[in-house]
Amino acid sequence: MSTTDIGTFTIRPLDPLKDTELLHSWVTHPKAAYWMMQDAKLPDVEREYMRIAAHEHHHAYLGLHEGRPAFLMEKYDPRYVELTGLYDPEPGDVGMHFLVAPTDRPIHGFTRAVITAVMDELFADPRTRRVVVEPDVSNKAVHALNEAVGFVPEREIDKPEKRALLSFCTRDQFLAARGVAV
Repeated sequence: MSTTDIGTFTIRPLDPLKDTELLHSWVTHPKAAYWMMQDAKLPDVEREYMRIAAHEHHHAYLGLHEGRPAFLMEKYDPRYVELTGLYDPEPGDVGMHFLVAPTDRPIHGFTRAVITAVMDELFADPRTRRVVVEPDVSNKAVHALNEAVGFVPEREIDKPEKRALLSFCTRDQFLAARGVAV
């Protein structure tokens, strides 16, 4: 649980059977273009999240704001998922994706509060030493958010589906970005 000045965020495991309709509406929304599922049908989304649920090194979570679904979080082991062979992983590396639900009533600072809640969740595990992300190089908005919570870009990499900006954030960098003495 993460409490901010815009409310309380909690995270629970995603249930691919119960949450698919909701996820489908999020990942096919025009604002989710970087999620690369714009043309996905309901069974495609269900199949993808069933695959993740069955994967030993990839996990999906539903994020709630004040008890209502508000974002999707994925956590993965970059040694086995997404970044295999694209960089030299270190012990304690955890990969992350997040997607904020589309809304008709945006709240100023909401997306930053979401990424902060995601990072709080990841660093709540003492084994997590560094969070790794690989957003599309053209996704300037997420680069700014990543920087705001302490990510430092390392280099561009070529993934099968995109050119990505490989970036890292240690626990100390995250705490420093939040203004917490380290």
